[in-house]
Amino acid sequence: MRLPFERLSETASQTAGPYVHIGLIPHQAGFDIFETNFSNVLVGPATEGERIRIAGRVLDGAEEPVRDVLVEIWQANAAGRYNHPADQQEGKPLDPSFRGWGRTGSDFETGIWTFETIKPGPVAGRMGHRPMAPHINLWIAARGINIGLQTRLYFPDEAEANAADPVLGLIEQRSRRETLIARREARDLPTYVFDIRLQGPQETVFFDV
Repeated sequence: MRLPFERLSETASQTAGPYVHIGLIPHQAGFDIFETNFSNVLVGPATEGERIRIAGRVLDGAEEPVRDVLVEIWQANAAGRYNHPADQQEGKPLDPSFRGWGRTGSDFETGIWTFETIKPGPVAGRMGHRPMAPHINLWIAARGINIGLQTRLYFPDEAEANAADPVLGLIEQRSRRETLIARREARDLPTYVFDIRLQGPQETVFFDV
């Protein structure tokens, strides 16, 4: 006996559409419709850890910045623990003043996105609980992207930890690993610059998670 749902076809995929900012970060488009707006600032006065800024652009295949992109990040705190019930690492405290998640959009003129946060600590990995190097997870959505893209930012001043990271180790080509390493610049806050390339010879590594 064939059930009715067995004749249904897969729903067609859709892109984020032309109104990413209005729907998901309306305050950036000039609309004040949420009681609490999502923010690109993850820290408060009591947050523990080294204050940093991460910044970058999302570039298309012609190396032109995408100016209507949505970027979300989530990360562990300075002790290396996520503010989520699923993180059961022992001996690592939660930081009640650090939510570990943020959302922003690229600037309409420059295509630059930024977050103010703290440098995360190392996290126990799933593969044999080997520690993962300090990193920040990113999710990107924009017109022309059918499924949000997942990637990671690693820190250039964590070379030893990066070399032992189990996720970076899955990427066979060293040149491909380098697409996940930010560069550090000295500004008013230590700033890690991370440009995300959607296409081309230097295309950023994206993960299927």
